[in-house]
Amino acid sequence: MSTFKQNVCEAIGNTPIVKLNRVTAGIESEIYVKLDYMNPGGSVKDRIGKYIVEKAIERGDLKPGGTIIEGTSGNTGVGLAMYAAIYGYKTIFVLPDKQSIEKINNLRAFGAKVIVTPTNVEPDDPRSYYSVSRRLAETTPNSFYANQYYNLDNQDAHFHSTGPEIFEQTEGNFDVFLCGVGTGGTISGTGKYLKSVMPNVKIVGVDPVGSILEPFFRTKKIVEAHSYVIEGIGEDIFPGNLDFSIIDDMVVVEDKESFLMTRALLTKEGLYAGGSSGSAVVGAIKYAQKLKEPKRILVLLPDSGNRYTGKIYNDDWMRDNGYWDNSFNATIREVLSALDKGSLPAVKLMKEYNVSQIPVYRGSKLIGMVSESKLLRPLFESQISLNDNITIGLENNFILVDSNDLLEKVANALLNKTTVLVTTGEDVTAILTDIDILNYMATHRPF
Repeated sequence: MSTFKQNVCEAIGNTPIVKLNRVTAGIESEIYVKLDYMNPGGSVKDRIGKYIVEKAIERGDLKPGGTIIEGTSGNTGVGLAMYAAIYGYKTIFVLPDKQSIEKINNLRAFGAKVIVTPTNVEPDDPRSYYSVSRRLAETTPNSFYANQYYNLDNQDAHFHSTGPEIFEQTEGNFDVFLCGVGTGGTISGTGKYLKSVMPNVKIVGVDPVGSILEPFFRTKKIVEAHSYVIEGIGEDIFPGNLDFSIIDDMVVVEDKESFLMTRALLTKEGLYAGGSSGSAVVGAIKYAQKLKEPKRILVLLPDSGNRYTGKIYNDDWMRDNGYWDNSFNATIREVLSALDKGSLPAVKLMKEYNVSQIPVYRGSKLIGMVSESKLLRPLFESQISLNDNITIGLENNFILVDSNDLLEKVANALLNKTTVLVTTGEDVTAILTDIDILNYMATHRPF
């Protein structure tokens, strides 16, 4: 075998660059994305995990059999854990509790000890993930604190890796490099290298609403941090790796628009990226919209979507947290006035006979039920359309009872919201509902 890597860490880097098309429709500037989530550990942080540990070994800060300790939003932990797995180090990671369960489980799968701390506490609070990780490093024998926020090897890793790689891939044929800002290592190290070989390049950072970084960049005033849901970018501290002198501009993004863009990157571009990648693309579009002339913008997508299957890519989570974009902008008055102007055949039948559910037959065979409640959500979320075959909305949560059976036979079914179809002979002649039982009891039973 002539082409192979000695281990997985040697596969870090050389991630591809692709052009965005559908999500940037109407934008004059060309927007390209570097898919750094295609690193073997699933994020841009693979680069610093390897570099930081190797430098620590060179300096003698990390000795054989030692323990690597880090406060992380998850991705740096994976980069460090991957290296530790190959070379036999132990790992302890401290994560704030807003991080996805997938990130926590990923780290535990490596054999790491994972400690989860509160998110909404001050940075110097002894419960914060900064404080806990620092304290663990001070009290754990033969340990090394990676300290990605203040260890300048973070920034250097990108100066020696990400920056040169981008320049080699593009030959400098772009105008703007844009990425999210967290520890500051990616934007500062990459930006510093790019400016050394491309004096006219603009470096733009993306920051979530609630972070203190963009307000300070813009006004040089320190503001109070507020909570936000986006993971991996934004800060309530000023990291030592963040060099504001490298940054030419910053863009602010919100949780909802970031998450909707994250999903759009998958459904419209086929890019299975994480939430901060959605933030970066939203930021790039906002930046492009204020330009006086079109530019070529290169955006770094930092991590993979597989860390967010329980959140951003979970319909229920998106809806429950108010992020779902259902595009229903009609007023109640418009809905009411349109009620008599046509409808689905199934809905027309429900309306005509004043029922909320109807049986569906194929020939003489009963194949299921259609109900208002089961049609509403799929239509609301655009999972089905008005022209789809009725069978796509079928449910089978029903029982058949003979009209001569006693009511007690269906009591449990009604209590469990099971549909009760009443048969006379071989034909279904009625649907028995809980309101029918209430009406009967109100008029036929003394109280």
